[in-house]
Amino acid sequence: MSESLNRQLAELHAQRLATWEPAALQVNIDQRQRLLDEAREASFVKAGDLIAPFNLLKVEGGSLSRDELLANGPAVLIFFRFAGCPACNIALPYYQRRLYPRLQALGVPLVAVSPQVPERLVEIKTRHDLQLQVASDPDNRLGGHLGILYRFDEASRRAALAKGSPIGDVTGTGTWELPQPTVLVIARDASVHFAEVSPDWLVRTEADPVLRAVEHLLGRVPVQLAI
Repeated sequence: MSESLNRQLAELHAQRLATWEPAALQVNIDQRQRLLDEAREASFVKAGDLIAPFNLLKVEGGSLSRDELLANGPAVLIFFRFAGCPACNIALPYYQRRLYPRLQALGVPLVAVSPQVPERLVEIKTRHDLQLQVASDPDNRLGGHLGILYRFDEASRRAALAKGSPIGDVTGTGTWELPQPTVLVIARDASVHFAEVSPDWLVRTEADPVLRAVEHLLGRVPVQLAI
């Protein structure tokens, strides 16, 4: 049986059920449910959309533009919340194991993107010795263009303030906005070939659909014709 990201995230939630204070747990559950209930899917990035020019900041220094990313063919972007996010610390190593080697063999860059400022975002790359690229989306500009941002609800803001760690301080952005976990396969012409947005950050895109989308885009998988 192949490794499942969502099984690992379900195990994280089960651990929280067993160890977290009920009130704190309920705030977390309610926020994720609200995001599901209020998801405006029509505004989410989708296949066929054209991605406008953008610039990301690499955690090692320097920038990465849309055109540089797509110079030799398609690319895969994975949007995540921030370096200290427990679910992200499960997801990114999973993508390193399950996506990065195959994409590297195909010559397709894989970039994990968060609005967190580079000097804080580098932590997740070094912690897991990630070979995939990690980059900052300054001021959530690309995330906003893609329609994938969310804001903390009032209960989540109060909980964060009670801990003394408003998310804007953690990310260095000064705002309560984060991207919803999102995976994009972008073709060389900057059109979106595959897009999946996950309002609940404990449910995320598995590797296999992404690999299939990339292989199909590269002509490695035959198209099944309708009969």
